[in-house]
Amino acid sequence: MTTALRTELHLPAGSAATHGYDLEVTPEVAGWSHSSLRVLSLAAGAEHSLDTAGEEMIVVPLTGGVDVEVGAEACGLEGRRDVFAGPTDVAYLPIHSTATLRSEAGCRVALTGARTDTVLPFRHVAKADVPVELRGAGSCSRQVRNFGAAGVFEAGALIAVEVITPGGNWSSYPAHKHDEETETESALEEIYYYEIAPGPHGEPGLGFHRTSASDAGDIDVLVEVRDRETVLVPHGWHGPCAAAPGHDMYYLNVMAGPGERAWKITDHPDQAWVRATWADQEVDPRLAGHP
Repeated sequence: MTTALRTELHLPAGSAATHGYDLEVTPEVAGWSHSSLRVLSLAAGAEHSLDTAGEEMIVVPLTGGVDVEVGAEACGLEGRRDVFAGPTDVAYLPIHSTATLRSEAGCRVALTGARTDTVLPFRHVAKADVPVELRGAGSCSRQVRNFGAAGVFEAGALIAVEVITPGGNWSSYPAHKHDEETETESALEEIYYYEIAPGPHGEPGLGFHRTSASDAGDIDVLVEVRDRETVLVPHGWHGPCAAAPGHDMYYLNVMAGPGERAWKITDHPDQAWVRATWADQEVDPRLAGHP
């Protein structure tokens, strides 16, 4: 079995900044083979060009809008005020393509990525076409925006979704894993990128992330996560992700693996019973109207 050190898996804001990116997690940085994530800030009127090489990517505006150009094709992403304002439109970047991103008013965007040999076209998905679902109930209520989910969006290997957890709630719970290829489970490397809403007077928020060992290897992560921090999950039982009361939690999940492009998971046997309790609970009213 292998041992993963906490300091390698929890990336404080700014600690993985490089090559013009606020955050750059490549497979080499993570020590794995498939999943990647970059976060890019553009000042008003600025532009950035990149070569996707062997990675497919989805451009996800975090704040503001961005224009995306790939060869003779282009689209404008309206974006949003911030990640708590609702879903966003996104753009898919094919492998071995050169993309240019421009922003008239300034923006922050995430580039979710995965290595693949699959060739697919450049595409734009309007925010109205992003499936939004509510999962759980009571204090386990959360909203999931499935812009890049398997079975929803065609891709070679990349799976990506956004999750909103109201302050005081738990998500990624029951703890679950996806670190082996079986009929009921898929092997997926996963990135959690967090943004935490501030308090009413700008007070910084916080949450907690837990990952523990499975048969795939030793791992022991229990960290306080702050705004714009990242946690890598190479294997193991992960969850809960707990949002501190008063501070809504956002995370962007990026997943990819060597096998079938599917999100098949195994619940932790000590916690699987929790799902049955949701039938007798209401969904958190703070999520009312979404979707």
